[in-house]
Amino acid sequence: MALEHIGYIALPPHAAPGGFDHAAVHSGRGLLYVAHTANDAVDVIDCTTNTYLRSIPHLPQVAGALVSETDDLVFTSNRGEDTVGIFSPAQEKSVAKVKVGVGPNGLAYAANHRLLLAANVGDPSRRGSFTVSLVDVSTRAVIANIPVPGRTRWTVVDDERGRFYVNIADPPQIAVVDSADPTRVADSFPMPAMGPHGLDLDPTTRRLFCACDGKVLLVVDSRSGAVQSEHAISGVPDVVFLNATFKHLYVAIGDPGVIDVFDTRTMRRLESVPTERGAHTIGFDAVRNTVYAFLPDTHRAAVYGDRPG
Repeated sequence: MALEHIGYIALPPHAAPGGFDHAAVHSGRGLLYVAHTANDAVDVIDCTTNTYLRSIPHLPQVAGALVSETDDLVFTSNRGEDTVGIFSPAQEKSVAKVKVGVGPNGLAYAANHRLLLAANVGDPSRRGSFTVSLVDVSTRAVIANIPVPGRTRWTVVDDERGRFYVNIADPPQIAVVDSADPTRVADSFPMPAMGPHGLDLDPTTRRLFCACDGKVLLVVDSRSGAVQSEHAISGVPDVVFLNATFKHLYVAIGDPGVIDVFDTRTMRRLESVPTERGAHTIGFDAVRNTVYAFLPDTHRAAVYGDRPG
């Protein structure tokens, strides 16, 4: 087995429906930030001791957290008020908020350009609300709102090439935005599976790993958009993370509640690790090779250690 269960971390009970959503780790500080959507807060976990520390409140319907270790910043997508939050881990009480498009969800940050992309899920009843917003982090200002053809899912950035990749659920595709010209969709890659959802990038091989609602994992050339291979997964996925050191890819699946682990060298599925029904989101500490699965029914995090396969 690749993942070994270490233990659990108790997190605050849910104040309302909603559970948890996207998480990110600041490996240098040993801190994990997870969107506790039900509590309009981000919970903070100490990755060195695997203990809950505190919560950062007043983030309505927070859907995601993203960390930039380069600039020592944390970003949040606050769907309930159509804002992104920006703060330093050293000053968690000072959250700057920037108004973006309708329903911000996925986040990606190009540190070379100090440019944050918020992928907005939009509102089907509001024409033109499917967009991505580009925020200049230095000035805390939106510089562009780019229309996209459908509801967005997760997004990643290739900082070296200066390209953002944004999953679009329907029509199924990956939209590409160039950070040097962040005013338009520069390219789009049609996907052969329903509902592109979780997304990560291997910067060494230039492959995108796109987990789709059609219960398939696609391996995509990030330069051409060509689909290199397709692989069955255990159910409808959400978050994916690449462990570049061990060449493992983790795919979180809420129903039945598992993490599928793939060897990215062979794309063989190594195992499906049981978590809890509804556990659709995970976090990953690349320094400590630790995976955190967020369990909505029991409001806690399951902790797993990885080892090379």
